Amino acid sequence: MALIALLAGDGIGPEVTAEARRVLEVLDLGLTFEEAPVGGAAYRAAGHPLPPETLDLARRADAILFGAVGDPAFDMLERAFRPEQAILGLRKELGLFANLRPARLFAGLEDASALKPEIARRIDLVIVRELTGDVYFGEKGRRTTTEGLREGNDLMRYDENEVARIARVGFETARTRRSILLSVDKANVLETSQLWRDVVVEVSAGYPDVTLSHMYVDNAAMQMVRDPGQFDVIVTGNLFGDILSDQASMCAGSIGMLPSAALDSAGKGLFEPIHGSAPDIAGQGKANPCAAILSAAMMLRHSLAMPERADRIEAAVAAAIAGGARTGDLGGTLSTTAMADAVLAGL
Repeated sequence: MALIALLAGDGIGPEVTAEARRVLEVLDLGLTFEEAPVGGAAYRAAGHPLPPETLDLARRADAILFGAVGDPAFDMLERAFRPEQAILGLRKELGLFANLRPARLFAGLEDASALKPEIARRIDLVIVRELTGDVYFGEKGRRTTTEGLREGNDLMRYDENEVARIARVGFETARTRRSILLSVDKANVLETSQLWRDVVVEVSAGYPDVTLSHMYVDNAAMQMVRDPGQFDVIVTGNLFGDILSDQASMCAGSIGMLPSAALDSAGKGLFEPIHGSAPDIAGQGKANPCAAILSAAMMLRHSLAMPERADRIEAAVAAAIAGGARTGDLGGTLSTTAMADAVLAGL
């Protein structure tokens, strides 16, 4: 019996994870759920966004189903105590270095995309984002210059082992799809990116069956709008992957539709929607639960070895969308619970 750590977090996190749990329980998979506070909710309860008890549960669990963190009430706290530090802490403490973010347009959502329907319907890609390096984890500082100006700095850094391991995840992921891998960097101006490109090329020698190409991040952002159908698997660093995956969400119709997985080297993972806590609609029953439900499907596929059950959930979401089920972000009027009901009907 697998233990699932349910870390609902802030904002709409509790609403969408509740619906994802409901879908999992209907499938009767023998899962055990244990809840713990995280983010702003944990700071309120324990004075820290990632209390020891929450981290202990995350370590004991077979997988983690995560909601969202972020609360404007804590924006003035010292950075180490802000809600967002919880997810960064979990990634670091659990070694969750590989982020898989699939983006595809579900049939029927062509009009919800910011792109023309004939372009949008071609979107079917996976972004493999490195999660534990880059500027998010590099040294940071603030100082006053000799001229009296305030100055901030954030160190962008990777070593070759960090690049090689995420590159291998990119190549392995490409092998499960069309065997096409694009590495995104900014090697024309960043030394960190030049190392990235050099190491990815070195790793490619072990994957002669995968076609590798390279693209600067600014061009990749432009191409994702111009012709997203050209992409299969994209591997990139933490900062660039964060930006490109959010951009991909709007190409695919709504950020409320995109799930993600953060995996360690053994396949244990944290699964979360990429939409954030959305405090402006929290508690109103307006949130789209599909990204959380699809994250639960990724959990079954990647950490619990239940790919057939994952397929069933994804097919049920597709059937609900094809049948006209829509929350507000998709131009509809369904509540969070009603949207999950539509997915359950597909099961």
